[in-house]
Amino acid sequence: MDQARSTISKIFNGEPHSYTRFNLTQNMEGDNSQVEMKLSSDMEEGAAENGVGNHLNHSPTRRSMVVQKLERTPKNICFLAGTTLLIFIIGYLIGYLVHRKKDLAPTTAAAVLPFDDKYEIPSETGAAPLMNWADVKRLLAEKLGPSKFEETFRDLERNDHRAGSPGDDSLGNKVVNRFKLNGIKYWTDDHFIKVQEAAATALNKVTFKGRKEAVTGFLSYSATGTATGPVLYAYYGQENDFMLLSKMNINMTGRVILVRAGNISLAEKVANAAKMNAAAVLIYPDQADYPMADDTELYGHVHMGSGDPYTPGFPSFNHTQFPQVQSSGLPSILAQTITARMATNIMRQLGGQPVNEWGGIRLGNESDVVTVEVNNVLTEKKITNIFGVIEGFVDSDRYVVIGAKRDAWGPGFASSTVGTGVLLELARSISEMVKNDRFKPRRSIVFASWSGGEYGSVGATEWLEGYLSSLSMKAFSYINLDGAVTGLNGFKVSGSPLMHRLVENTLKEVNSPVDATSLYLKHGGSAWEKNVWESLKTDSAAYPFLAFSGIPSVSFRFTSNSGSQSTDYLYFGTMLDTRDKLNLATSTQTEKVAVAAAQFAGQIALRLVHDYVLQMDLQKYDSIIRGHVVDINKKVSILRRVQPNSLPQGFTMQWLFSAYGSFSRAFHGLKEDLDNSVLDIEMCRIINDRIMTVERNFLSPYASPNTNPFRHVFLGSGPHTIKALIDHLGQLNTKHPEADVIEFRNQFALATWTIQACANSLAGDIWSLNNQI
Repeated sequence: MDQARSTISKIFNGEPHSYTRFNLTQNMEGDNSQVEMKLSSDMEEGAAENGVGNHLNHSPTRRSMVVQKLERTPKNICFLAGTTLLIFIIGYLIGYLVHRKKDLAPTTAAAVLPFDDKYEIPSETGAAPLMNWADVKRLLAEKLGPSKFEETFRDLERNDHRAGSPGDDSLGNKVVNRFKLNGIKYWTDDHFIKVQEAAATALNKVTFKGRKEAVTGFLSYSATGTATGPVLYAYYGQENDFMLLSKMNINMTGRVILVRAGNISLAEKVANAAKMNAAAVLIYPDQADYPMADDTELYGHVHMGSGDPYTPGFPSFNHTQFPQVQSSGLPSILAQTITARMATNIMRQLGGQPVNEWGGIRLGNESDVVTVEVNNVLTEKKITNIFGVIEGFVDSDRYVVIGAKRDAWGPGFASSTVGTGVLLELARSISEMVKNDRFKPRRSIVFASWSGGEYGSVGATEWLEGYLSSLSMKAFSYINLDGAVTGLNGFKVSGSPLMHRLVENTLKEVNSPVDATSLYLKHGGSAWEKNVWESLKTDSAAYPFLAFSGIPSVSFRFTSNSGSQSTDYLYFGTMLDTRDKLNLATSTQTEKVAVAAAQFAGQIALRLVHDYVLQMDLQKYDSIIRGHVVDINKKVSILRRVQPNSLPQGFTMQWLFSAYGSFSRAFHGLKEDLDNSVLDIEMCRIINDRIMTVERNFLSPYASPNTNPFRHVFLGSGPHTIKALIDHLGQLNTKHPEADVIEFRNQFALATWTIQACANSLAGDIWSLNNQI
């Protein structure tokens, strides 16, 4: 009956009930100023309230206006009788359609958001009834089992499948055959990339105190040649480690920096050392962190970025000609891994002062000279990405991407085999749900098997660069499966704030592999965010999707232990990443944990293609923006009191206040639209498109994807980010030449307008905007 009443109302009124997102017509100046004053006041106090009023004004509906006119005009009695007859006929037809189960989608957000009832998609789409979410979960659980994973892992397991190698190609063929077997449409995408490999004849070498040793481990994209300098121990090579050395007045120019692996990426360690004008970096796995054989070799890359660094911002297709350019993220200094045994030999002979915070290890004297020789060679490789798709039945041109890298330095069982296995098992399970169980996803699911992952998400990034214009507003989410299983008892997840609520809901619905307790309760319940959520790492394949392409992404992994004590898997980047080692980390329950990982990734993907409205957490971004604005305002207030001349003349926070106010109003306006709109297929698509603009529009349009590829103002890197703006604001407290002040003001204006542009896009149609700056 609700469906019928809604349809009758639409016909009676001549059009669906309309809703004004920002109805400020009664008191535009007053309402806007009230928002700005409230927001400004809250910023000064550092309050946590929203500070944005609900400026909504509901006008009388056309139906009530028509009825009033009919009551006042006797001449319209005949028209009223005809209209009543028409309504009766339409009601009869609607009753017939309801009986035949040809309903429209739910008419109100209240009916849509729980997603617990069965509804049918309009018949013209050719789709069957929307399956109850409980049935979707049940079907997925029934099709995923440890025995299936055991078989898949056994089929995929290889000792040699480095990117572009015959082993990589062989695995690619197995992925294609699995897609064929399950009736999944597939295609491939080739790229010709440049990577650095260890030289076949001239191994890299390290010489200390007259003892020269060759190493087989290497770091791709290091500078090549020979560097000689005094050793300087720098703990993990983090920024705060180098800051401590600077405070000790230690000159780091020309030094060979010795650092432990862990905590941050290998590329970040080298970049931090380069900022200190070091000559080279040696990285080793300290046995306190990596309790394994002291002759274990490490492999990795040191490109501060992702993708092929010799085609920055462009796809590495062989038919495209590029100028001779390279990524600014390539290091200018030598970088090499050494074994724990070699590092111990060096540290035993170091002089200099000890640092108690670093275990009392001596830093090294000027006489402790090391020579590093890197002979890596640049080679071109052909890599192949492989894709399969299960097409949606309503919005087939909108899709979620699930991806896993296929290549590894050695066996790579945890780093790539498990992720690829989860990918294939999800593809099989969901395709069977569609073929055999009448599951009809509204949107499509793309399954991606990447190559070149170990060199810095090369395959994934080159695909993004090659098809960015096609992916815009179509790929609405990415789920990363790399390293999804590294332990048993712990769990970590990272990604876009937009995925926050969906992650929380999924944690409540997926059980721990240890017992029947949900992951949500297992990891702290309401405190799950503190125990589980972490920052997305730059070396994750999800990072370029999010920070380069503006696609909401999520990455997760089961780990050893739980909470803040979670232990990372030891064998990434080594030849020891085998099934046996992973079985030790999971207490021989690798397949069982893989089932839980598939459940977690699968439920997120299925929720995104099943629901009428995308579950994206705009509230989280609203809070994040507000927190940054509060932080900036506090720093500005302090500067105005302590050093008022440090700020640009005429500088005001009002623009940033207004930009945040616009975003918050747009966010609340979208919620009101959900409550007041007739959510048929067209309206669902409009609402979802507005939601999908958010992440994309946080990519700064003022930063070049060539020089600053990670353009996201909150999660990216570079001078355009909010973090850089806040850091710059802190530096104004010291010396502030005119050029520095101008740069800050430019940063501030561009960041403000990026947020404002996102708010405008989220608000919807251009005639719905009513914001003042």
